[in-house]
Amino acid sequence: MDAVSKILIISSDEKLKDTLNFCFDGWGYEVFLGDVSVKYDLDVIKRISPDAIIIDVQSARKEDLDFCQILKNDFGTTFIPLITLINKRQLRSQLLSLKQGIDDYLIKPPDPLDLRVRIEIATRRARHSIYANSLTGLPGGKMLEEILNEKLKTKSEFSFCYLDVDNFKSFNDVYGYLKGDKVILQTAHMLTTVLKKLGNKTDFVSHIGGDDFAFITTPGKYEQICHHFIQMFDNIIPFHYSLDDRKQGYLVTHDRTRKINRIPLMSVSIAVVNVDGSYNFKNTIEVNEKIAEIKRYLKSLPESKFMPDRRSAKSMAANFPHVHKKDNDQSLYQPLGQILLEGKTITYEQLEEALSIHWQRGIALGEVLKDLGFLSDERLKEALAAQKVNFSYTVIENSN
Repeated sequence: MDAVSKILIISSDEKLKDTLNFCFDGWGYEVFLGDVSVKYDLDVIKRISPDAIIIDVQSARKEDLDFCQILKNDFGTTFIPLITLINKRQLRSQLLSLKQGIDDYLIKPPDPLDLRVRIEIATRRARHSIYANSLTGLPGGKMLEEILNEKLKTKSEFSFCYLDVDNFKSFNDVYGYLKGDKVILQTAHMLTTVLKKLGNKTDFVSHIGGDDFAFITTPGKYEQICHHFIQMFDNIIPFHYSLDDRKQGYLVTHDRTRKINRIPLMSVSIAVVNVDGSYNFKNTIEVNEKIAEIKRYLKSLPESKFMPDRRSAKSMAANFPHVHKKDNDQSLYQPLGQILLEGKTITYEQLEEALSIHWQRGIALGEVLKDLGFLSDERLKEALAAQKVNFSYTVIENSN
């Protein structure tokens, strides 16, 4: 265990409570014991605020199972993992009810070690559910902070990279939040794809919120990751715009005074801080302050770019950000979905459905379209052959 966990054990079986209390107290847990009266008092449970609740279901009585559902329906207790102990002979008849209100179960009497494993798995899953971003499912800022704290504490060498989508708000205002969500989903998919291909197995990706992402890798990896992600982003994201907006290279908007503004298409800025033994950060606040400094400078520049912090530079301008310049070969690239759409092989609605599965599950778009029955194997091969992709873009193959 990384920290002391609080568990609430509710049972009228005094022998069972004594046994579990002895084991879990010895393992370093903070144990709270409750009887039937505690079972129906949500206020008591909220004051305890346990990390997990163990309920001994008395022969699967309906009122006990109903209370499990009450716990899951209350905002203050819904995220607390709930594990029930049930008699084996009652399991078959109450299986449906168990599914509706609990996270896990064990046959009574439980093996304490087995129960401990179930608790650890359930609490970790619950922590991820609470802190994960609801749109992308990626870990949020809380888990990112924990990882950074651990790396600083152990004096590990790492590269902390903060990614911000430029001009996303203007896109969201013009095209609506539903299309904005699709940009965020695709950005998350592309970032995790590049990290898997070019990073380390232990690299960490976080969706802090909105159009802000972060990832942690090693100093020897970050530059290649940033280059490939930016290349991928600049090739694919423009296809979220209409053909007219894409051709002209900007959005036309009006401010509060009705003044016309030309907002460039979305780009990306990645601020990087390399932490090693010679860079003595005291805490995550100092790391984030350095990231914010680099990000402010990058946001003042056009186009997609990334820049690491260089401690020997006298000014931020001396850091020479890596700006991605588009070339003629890039203009030839078309995502698979766009080729099929323009060829009228699939409809826009079919592409949207397939892309949602592609981004969230990481299955190749062509395979998703085939599985949904929208595309034949022969037509997929023709579309893939039609893609004019430069050899340097191999990392984006089948990403859209």
